[in-house]
Amino acid sequence: MTERSDAGDRPTWAPPILRGDRLEAGLRTLELDVRRRLDGLLQGNHLGLVPGPGSEPGEARPYQPGDDVRRMDWAVTARTTTPHVRETVADRELETWVVADLSPSLDFGTAACEKRDLVVCAVAAVAHLTGGGGNRIGALLSNGTQTVRIPPRGGLGHARDLVRRVATLPRAEEGTRGDLAALVDKLRRPPRRRGLVVVVSDFLGPVTWERPLRALSTRHELLAVEVLDPRDVDLPEVGSVVLADPETGRQREVHVSALLRKEFAAAAQAHRAEVARAIRQAAAGHLVLRTDSDWIADVVRFVVARKRGWSGASS
Repeated sequence: MTERSDAGDRPTWAPPILRGDRLEAGLRTLELDVRRRLDGLLQGNHLGLVPGPGSEPGEARPYQPGDDVRRMDWAVTARTTTPHVRETVADRELETWVVADLSPSLDFGTAACEKRDLVVCAVAAVAHLTGGGGNRIGALLSNGTQTVRIPPRGGLGHARDLVRRVATLPRAEEGTRGDLAALVDKLRRPPRRRGLVVVVSDFLGPVTWERPLRALSTRHELLAVEVLDPRDVDLPEVGSVVLADPETGRQREVHVSALLRKEFAAAAQAHRAEVARAIRQAAAGHLVLRTDSDWIADVVRFVVARKRGWSGASS
């Protein structure tokens, strides 16, 4: 990736480049962007990313077209002879764990930023959307050679420190292979308080993480954030190029023909479909963020769609 010399040259949707001397300024800009663009759009639910409005029963109200019939309050309906549904109160004191994959395959980007930068942005959004009200957030971070555990705590200062720790985790040497399955499994043992688990990765490579992810779903609500770059799914028409696997160090020079581009796109699409199937079977939400897209708008669309699902309305 060619780093731009001035942040003002980046598109308005691009995250700040969180490296070097610009780290602190970039983190401040990121926090302001998240708060400014998410606060006004996601108000109304205490927990913006939790897949459900809550479990505690609240007040009953008259049924409206589009409401989930599973929330019908039959006792009030029988007493008033008018269909009523029972609202639910958002759960309080949520404990959120973020599993952030920062292996060498994330140190890559050909659009507005590197995939690694989007991991930091995703963690910042989760910390903001699940913060407040006594909630706590912790994290497991790994670059393939080093694993960092950040105990769950509450407060804005802890959330800022957590995002900073993600942004400053050292890059592993090229040829280091990440192990997402082992990282997810570390969150399962010992058993933790029920809460929300967010796994952020590009999910490249074998789908060995499917079983530990499904095991987590028996106790926690799950959200998988898939981080992609355009070159993960499509090859450009550039003639001869050198393709490199950052997690094995292998390189190969190829001529990008129309047939190769077609076969590469088909293989990438098949892998993305396999990833989506594994995430779906783990009963997890699936949010896709791309380095060539407005990541905050993608988060907003995801949360709004899930809120519609909670209320029983059509998407």
